[in-house]
Amino acid sequence: QLQLVESGGGLVQPGGSLRLSCAASGFTLDYYSVGWFRQAPGKEREGVSCINSSGGSTKYADSVKGRFTISRDNAKNTVYLQMNSLKPEDTAVYYCAVVKYPLCSIEYDYWGQGTQVTVSS
Repeated sequence: QLQLVESGGGLVQPGGSLRLSCAASGFTLDYYSVGWFRQAPGKEREGVSCINSSGGSTKYADSVKGRFTISRDNAKNTVYLQMNSLKPEDTAVYYCAVVKYPLCSIEYDYWGQGTQVTVSS
């Protein structure tokens, strides 16, 4: 059974850091591009970052550029989102999603259940 499980969320103070993980099971991530998305209460889901299947190309939303870093470890079948200098406006449920395509996409095939990130003092 194909499954994506996000972890690493939690409560952090402004300026702090978290590293989110997206672990895949039931399939190998090697041929999949992976995106991170977030949805805050009362807001639409937005794309945060993505990494293509080879790991050679990454994209970031303007709101997180310079603060977030996406990476992948295909040997561990896991994609990470390192989040630094967190702001209260980063508070949201974060989701990872995959698409079996060599490039980042606007449509994704499978989604995880999400992990809550709360940035507050």
